[in-house]
Amino acid sequence: MASLKNRLVTGVLLFMFVLIAKARAEEAFPQVSVGPQYTTTHVYVASPDLDRFIASFIATFGGTKSKQGALQVTPTPSETIWQAALTPVGLISVFAFKTPIPYPFGAERTGYLVTNLDEAVTSAKAAGADVLVSSFQDPLGRDAIVQWPGGVNMQLYWHTKPPSNAPLTTVPENRVYVSALRADIFIRDFISFSHGTIVSDDGIAPGIEIGKAGTTYRRIRVDSGFGKMVVLVTDGQLPWPYGRELTGYEVRDLTTTLSKATGSGATIEVPPFSSGDRRSAMIRFPGGYIAEVHSTGAANVHSAPQDR
Repeated sequence: MASLKNRLVTGVLLFMFVLIAKARAEEAFPQVSVGPQYTTTHVYVASPDLDRFIASFIATFGGTKSKQGALQVTPTPSETIWQAALTPVGLISVFAFKTPIPYPFGAERTGYLVTNLDEAVTSAKAAGADVLVSSFQDPLGRDAIVQWPGGVNMQLYWHTKPPSNAPLTTVPENRVYVSALRADIFIRDFISFSHGTIVSDDGIAPGIEIGKAGTTYRRIRVDSGFGKMVVLVTDGQLPWPYGRELTGYEVRDLTTTLSKATGSGATIEVPPFSSGDRRSAMIRFPGGYIAEVHSTGAANVHSAPQDR
């Protein structure tokens, strides 16, 4: 009975937050997203690890890489080697700084391409975000960094010359860890800004998904024009490497992907496990970047014992 009651309460709260967020979005917030193929995960590595990381990432997921360039990508003096990797399962921007990294760069998790930077920053502020770095010029356009309730940092960016990336084969998940105190506020504010939709809100998701078999936690999945997001609501008492990963990548064949990863220098930090219709694992690439990787579908349901 207690479990049923909790689910009913969660469902009612979810419905209320969706209504509030949609009403706020329709009244005050413009649609500024461009598409998930332009959402980048920001990866910071040491200069000696850059080539090995890029090579391993592309060997694992496929795709292509951009040319390397020595750039100033911050509003104050700095220099980094920058390179992008464009794969069918997601885009990454990789930074190997040759100088100390100015604050607060390095703490932002993603870059979201927007149609108009000034409009996007104004909208984010109105939705409840703080502006950590006001808009500035970079070699390709303009950027700003915002922070959402719960301490979630994101870059918003706009390019002088519009990019033309191909659609993704699968859309990656931005994996956001927040506390129970800030989860609903973060969801409300981000959905208002992004015009997103709550796909699911499970108050008793299997704890094995965050390395805590035999327990439960709250998991919220969101879709928007920026792509997918999964919000993991925890007490912060997480085993390694949970909470260190930024992005979850959906692949067709998890076993094959893991074989490609280890064959190119990556290590498996969490061996494959099943939960619901997913089979997941955690990979650490050369240079330290950690990624969740998963495959979905009915074939995964009975591939390992389920856990609550």
